[in-house]
Order: sequence, then C-alpha cells, then structure tokens
Amino acid sequence: MSIYVGNLSYQVTVEDVTEVFSAYGTVKRVQLPTDRETGRMRGFGFVEMDTDQEEDAAIEALDGAEWMGRDLKVSKAKPREQKPRNNAGWGATAGGGGGWGNNRGRSDRRF
Repeated sequence: MSIYVGNLSYQVTVEDVTEVFSAYGTVKRVQLPTDRETGRMRGFGFVEMDTDQEEDAAIEALDGAEWMGRDLKVSKAKPREQKPRNNAGWGATAGGGGGWGNNRGRSDRRF
C-alpha cells in the first residue's frame, strides 16, 4: 500500500519528503507527480514505506501537521479509478441516440 500526501508546497523535493517520512520508518519510494504541460509539481505525492505499521505511524503523526507553510493531508492512498475507454461521451445511449436528443429546431438550447 502507499500513502497519499496532499497540500504539498510546489517547491518540495523527493529528498524533503523522504527526510520527513523517514522519521517513522524506512521510505521505499516517493512519487511527486508533475503537470504534463508545465512540468510544475501538482501539490501532492505518494510515499511507500517498508511496513503497514510504519505507514500508519506516519499518517497518524503527519496528517494535519504544518510543514513548509501548509497543513498536510496524509492518508492511505486509494486505488486509481479506471475511466471508461469509450468515446460515447456527448450523451450517446445504447439505443444509438446522440448528444442533442430531441432538441432539434428548438431555440432554447443551453450549452
């Protein structure tokens, strides 16, 4: 399992996070996702520790703690949700309907 760490400063580094969490056990891995377009840190990360007991201790101690001018949000990470891979957006239905429904010719459409 891993730990979700939210509300991180945009200047934080992997080394910074590793140092803070190592007070509670062995840090196996730190991930700090960045924005694809800007390359800027996204303000959250994930930490993997050696044991569940170490993770629990870190969560207990650091959730709500102030660090680098921010109150951390620390919890067990939840599995990433799988988004459907169909392109049926636009309101398509199983019956073959499409995005606009029966609104043809109506002047009160809202977008």
